[in-house]
Amino acid sequence: MYPDDLKYSKDHEWIRVEENRGTVGITFYAQESLGDVVYVDLPQVGDEVAAGESFGTVESVKSVSDLYSPVSGKVVEVNQGVIDHPDLINKDPYGDGWLIMVEMSDPGELDDLMDAKAYEELVKKS
Repeated sequence: MYPDDLKYSKDHEWIRVEENRGTVGITFYAQESLGDVVYVDLPQVGDEVAAGESFGTVESVKSVSDLYSPVSGKVVEVNQGVIDHPDLINKDPYGDGWLIMVEMSDPGELDDLMDAKAYEELVKKS
């Protein structure tokens, strides 16, 4: 349910790191809590994001929630697929349901994130 190759934030975002880039999405727990996702508002390519700060919103049939970046950097890719088909987040949160790709300005911020085991413990307490 929580892949071992990802890092997780307390805000229920995940990041998959390849060199100095990170692909960001929301966790299975987050999408399950939201219910059916109907709309996503994401930044533009070239926008700067900061660790712990909002970079967009996700709207479900239940509520609207902010999305928080796990790292700082520049947005280098936005998943047009989830903008056109927000339900991809529910169907495949760790695959086709990814949100943005960030070129990290401070890879050291990854040290502040949780591994899968720690994140699973956090979710159990929720």
